Amino acid sequence: MVVALGSVLLCSACGLVTSPDLDPSGPVALAARQLLFDAVSIMMVVIVPVFIMTAWFAWRYRGTNRNARYTPDVAYYWPAEAVVWSVPAAIILWLGFHLWTGTHKLDPYKAIDPGVRPLQVEAVAQDWKWLFIYPEQNIAVVNELVFPAGTPLAIRITSDTVMNSFVIPALGGQIYAMAGMQTRLHLLANKPGRFMGRNVQYSGRGFADQQFNAISTASQEEFEAWVAKVKTSADVLDAEAYERLAKPSARVPVTYYSNVEPKLFEAIIAKWQHGDHASSTSGGALNGMKHGGHLR
Repeated sequence: MVVALGSVLLCSACGLVTSPDLDPSGPVALAARQLLFDAVSIMMVVIVPVFIMTAWFAWRYRGTNRNARYTPDVAYYWPAEAVVWSVPAAIILWLGFHLWTGTHKLDPYKAIDPGVRPLQVEAVAQDWKWLFIYPEQNIAVVNELVFPAGTPLAIRITSDTVMNSFVIPALGGQIYAMAGMQTRLHLLANKPGRFMGRNVQYSGRGFADQQFNAISTASQEEFEAWVAKVKTSADVLDAEAYERLAKPSARVPVTYYSNVEPKLFEAIIAKWQHGDHASSTSGGALNGMKHGGHLR
């Protein structure tokens, strides 16, 4: 326990408030932190007595204490056996039940507030960057995810390369991005801010730089102003532009696209489902869009 807490302090620059896991900015990450604290508290039932007895035994039976006699009875003693086995078993059952129910409440596919319309975003993992498509706004952004604070965020996630793992530690846990498949993640930021997001699944030489900024705006109006800014970009994400973007590249700056090819996210998934990934550099399943047709 002491080693674990020490590691957390070192990883968080010797300050708890600088760790997004311990100072979350959203209800999902806050609930996950509470699960962590509850699990540690449950395990303390056995950890604290063990440390106390270890220190007391070391002091009581030290070499200089001639009055302490160590005469153990090695014969079977059922009360001691009952304590030794029943207490850890009870803690495991208690811990397992608590974490089972708690983690299922944090199902990433479950909407945070079914009564509130979420902002829809499609995230695509590439080598070595993240593409975010806003289908309702018809825009796309590389390595920047912007959304209003207080508004639920519904993200559909896939990969156009090897397996990746999407995570914004201050807002929630990680979920995998896999080629030919889609996963879902629901998040919410309860305050404006700038948060670090990244891939935490090793994916090659550019892995360390595959990060993005997650920015929660103070109001819906501020978010709409950002959308209007993206709309002024001269870049359009059609099939040919996407092919250029999908080529391996690291440390890609934030890039805005004012228009997106319809059904691009579905086409990226279909490319791998149909076995066309070997020809992905020449278009694959995106070829149909280049010649005027849209994938359904």
